[in-house]
Amino acid sequence: MASSHATPDCAPLMKATSHGVFQGDSPLHYALPLVILQMCLVLVLTRVLAYLLKPLRQPRVVAEIVGGVLLGPSALGRNKAYLHTVFPPRSITVLDTLANIGLLFFLFLVGLELDLNSLRRTGKKALCIAMAGISLPFILGIGVSFILIGTISGGVDEGPFIVFMGVAMSITAFPVLARILAELKLLTTDVGKMAMSAAAVNDVVAWILLALAVALSGTGRSPLVALWVFLCASGFVIMCSFLVPRVFKWMSQRCPNGEPVDELYVCMTLGGVLAASFVTDTIGIHALFGAFVVGVLIPKEGAFAGALVEKVEDLVSGLFLPLYFVSSGLKTNVASIKGARSWGLLFLVIFTACFGKIAGSVGVCLVCKIPFMEALAIGLLMNTKGLVEIIVLNIGKDRGVLNDETFAILVLMALLTTFITTPLVVAVYKPAKTPSNSEYKHRALDRRGSSTSAFRMLVCFHNVRNIPTMINLIEVLRGTGKREVLLVHAMHLMELSERSSAILMVHKARKNGLPFWKKDTHSGSDQIVVAFEAFQQLSRVTIWPTTAISAVSSMHEDICSGAESNRAAMIILPFHKHLRLDGQLETTRAEYRHVNRKVLEYAPCSVGILVDRGFGGTSHIAASNVNSLVTVLFFGGHDDHEALAYGARMAEHPGINLIVARFLLNTSRASTPGSVTIDIKESTTTETQSADNDIINEFKKRFETKSNTVKYEERAVSDASETADSIREYGRSNLFLVGRMPEGEVVEFLKKNSECPEMGPVGNLLISPSFTTAASVLVVQKYHAPLSLHSLASLKEDETTDWVDTG
Repeated sequence: MASSHATPDCAPLMKATSHGVFQGDSPLHYALPLVILQMCLVLVLTRVLAYLLKPLRQPRVVAEIVGGVLLGPSALGRNKAYLHTVFPPRSITVLDTLANIGLLFFLFLVGLELDLNSLRRTGKKALCIAMAGISLPFILGIGVSFILIGTISGGVDEGPFIVFMGVAMSITAFPVLARILAELKLLTTDVGKMAMSAAAVNDVVAWILLALAVALSGTGRSPLVALWVFLCASGFVIMCSFLVPRVFKWMSQRCPNGEPVDELYVCMTLGGVLAASFVTDTIGIHALFGAFVVGVLIPKEGAFAGALVEKVEDLVSGLFLPLYFVSSGLKTNVASIKGARSWGLLFLVIFTACFGKIAGSVGVCLVCKIPFMEALAIGLLMNTKGLVEIIVLNIGKDRGVLNDETFAILVLMALLTTFITTPLVVAVYKPAKTPSNSEYKHRALDRRGSSTSAFRMLVCFHNVRNIPTMINLIEVLRGTGKREVLLVHAMHLMELSERSSAILMVHKARKNGLPFWKKDTHSGSDQIVVAFEAFQQLSRVTIWPTTAISAVSSMHEDICSGAESNRAAMIILPFHKHLRLDGQLETTRAEYRHVNRKVLEYAPCSVGILVDRGFGGTSHIAASNVNSLVTVLFFGGHDDHEALAYGARMAEHPGINLIVARFLLNTSRASTPGSVTIDIKESTTTETQSADNDIINEFKKRFETKSNTVKYEERAVSDASETADSIREYGRSNLFLVGRMPEGEVVEFLKKNSECPEMGPVGNLLISPSFTTAASVLVVQKYHAPLSLHSLASLKEDETTDWVDTG
């Protein structure tokens, strides 16, 4: 691979490694140092471009195509000295070989992420959209090909050229579409699901058409050769479909969930991919097909497929794949598009490609009674081109089917159609509006009264670690279930990374519209689903699962819009730290703290942040076995009223013992030497105190008959240490309920330096390393529009400096 065959210009062979500068060798005359320089150049340029295009919400593939074109003869390559130094003709074979190896494994990954079972379940609508989105552009592509043959592509082999043009026009890039949908937060909408299903079908059909095009583009031999190629390829696919699933099923049974995958199996798989590629190349339909076919046929159940993606992906898509775009960019010379006629043809090709895709998809959508704006959005999304398009064009160029000018026109068409997708979809499609305020009455639990409508909660979690405590919390919050139904929307927060395996998450989000709930028989592999399904069967709680896939920076938008559309009265978020074995809290991910702060600021209802110290143990407890002590620390103010309302709801559960501890200022000792003198406006204090008294009296009245399980205590304290000591006395509790921003005189003692200002003064005390307790903590913020200035200030405080874990 390191030394290349002599290129047609009879250049001498390149040796692999140099002896070094001090021996008089220039490293750029040797294959290895040169290819390293090329790789570094490509990586830096594509990453910088991706960063610059991020504000425009463009997928990374756009930056990679542009980067490739810039490095080629269209831009930097106009400087011949640069082109002959960095990309000399002798080095192109090595570069192409490496690029194609990367591409081979990348297409294996794309195949791995295409689930044949979900394709079989594709609805009739999506199937019709896919077919219309292929056939109309294909027909128009054939029409355009005749115009091109008459102008700039004269003398080419007509049959292959017509098929290549049809395929180039009709492709939809499935991986790129997934990225755009996730970026626009449309994955779980009807439009997103429809576009994804149609694009998956489109992808498979495009590969079949491409195989046909390649089979036809033999070097002018008899038509029988093309027939032989096609028959052998079909035989290869049939043989693989018998062998591959059986072999990999056997392998995945030997790779249990949660265990590392045996290195031997990974090695066998990668070897198998290369062997399949060799076979398809020998047949004459390009090595890429073998890799793609193996990827598609590997069973997606179990941990094996996921482990393969993790092992192969970063190296392939991060390092080798950008080389392919450069290899393509070196063949693209935009300068070859000269004169009004060529630019006119470019415009014609772009218009035809867009018109064919959009008109075909929109027409079928309207027949299927999909509203016009949604239909237009689907049409625009189906117009996404990407890597597969570039592959088609490169194969056509290598086979001599496309000349320089046609190739440059088609590359620009692919680039432009992908570039315009995001802005046009944003302009055209606005997802369904959230319910009006008149419908959304219950945004908090406090003052809910004897409402009989369902009590709705949005419970968020990042991973399996959060689940047991969340389920036990839902269990105690369901009350007795006599008056109302508890509806829980469980939202799995998944980060949208820059990796291609984001598509695996997309598949999860597409499952039957109930994202992480698989209704098929293989659902046993997903611990999250099992946990929630078991709980739903044991209790009378309705749980709706959803998945939010987005970048961490915009995750709060998904949570807030999810709460609003589901009319939730409470959002429960996991704290950004988890419990270590030594009992201390350790930061899980600092970014999750940013998410929590944003949700507290913009939430359309009350919010609770759960500090998980194993409430109820590590598994779900049956209702009859629940025996927990819950303590509400009551100081006063709106947030404490909400915390008390949650305590009261929990107290209805037969297995909960509730203590409400109200902290009051000990006026007789408050002015002792060394104590803090607090200056508070009298009017607000008396107003708050009377509201607090009303709430407490109401609570006492409600639970006077349950004196054996509900206790109310008042604690008179005069300074911070006394307050902290009093709170420590309740350390044996299983759960503390506290308001985020309590009000009143006593709280002023606690308002010192705090590690996490968003948790409020009492919450900070309960999570500080000096406070030893095994109790979980639920910090509650009552919905209040707008938030008080004091409350907002706590969310902004230390936002830049306090990301270090001092726990």
